[in-house]
Amino acid sequence: MRILDTLKLEGKVIIVTGAGRGLGRAMALALADAGADIVAAARTQAQIDETATLVYEQGRRCHAIATDVTSSASVNAMVETVIREFGRIDVLVNNAGGASSGWQKPVEAITDEQWRGGMDLNINSAFYCCRAVIPHMLSQGGGKIINVTSGVGVRPMKYNYMYATAKAGMINFTRALAFNYADRNIQANLILPGIFPHEDPAMMQFWQGGKYIPVGRVGKDEELGPACVFLASEASNYMNGEMIALEGGGLAGGEVPTGFAPIFPLQGADR
Repeated sequence: MRILDTLKLEGKVIIVTGAGRGLGRAMALALADAGADIVAAARTQAQIDETATLVYEQGRRCHAIATDVTSSASVNAMVETVIREFGRIDVLVNNAGGASSGWQKPVEAITDEQWRGGMDLNINSAFYCCRAVIPHMLSQGGGKIINVTSGVGVRPMKYNYMYATAKAGMINFTRALAFNYADRNIQANLILPGIFPHEDPAMMQFWQGGKYIPVGRVGKDEELGPACVFLASEASNYMNGEMIALEGGGLAGGEVPTGFAPIFPLQGADR
């Protein structure tokens, strides 16, 4: 088989959560461009309808299903609809997540409700989706799970407790899935995006246009698409429990997402 053929996704049915805008929409469009039929899941119907229109323009099917991923009942209903409409689920992309109430508070000021809300949005949602989808993958002989974590999951920011904790948990949750389902042909891997402000002027100002990123700029949503296609395709069949980081070298550079790096005097510089 030619290498480019391993990246083709014709005949695949792929669920993308948080597909109404930003990174989720960009990944959905890239997967459709590679030949997949898409299920766009998010809370806002108008946004996923827009995604569906763009997918249809690429010649692929797209079912836009309004879903609250923080509700296991809503997730279960979405998956049941997908099976009824498509008959199978080949890939699940757990992309939904983001900042929640309690952001930028010290830990002693965070309420129980704020903590639970952040966990529900950023880690429990992925659990609900995996729990609903995996039985169908097992019955059809396998599948792929792509979970989206964050640079904050490996290096936390100040006053960002729920998101940082949940995204770190996503990493080990994915590795646990990989370990436990590898022998049944389910591969689970991660994408770690860096700073992708979705054309948000406030976020651009906060990150100073990429000042703290070695490549000198923030990411573009469409730059996540190729990585998602790779992880969804046969080209990644021997990859399991791993992470692809697309963050412009920020973690290697020691500055993103904290915005600072320790500076120490160099000892023995003449040696």
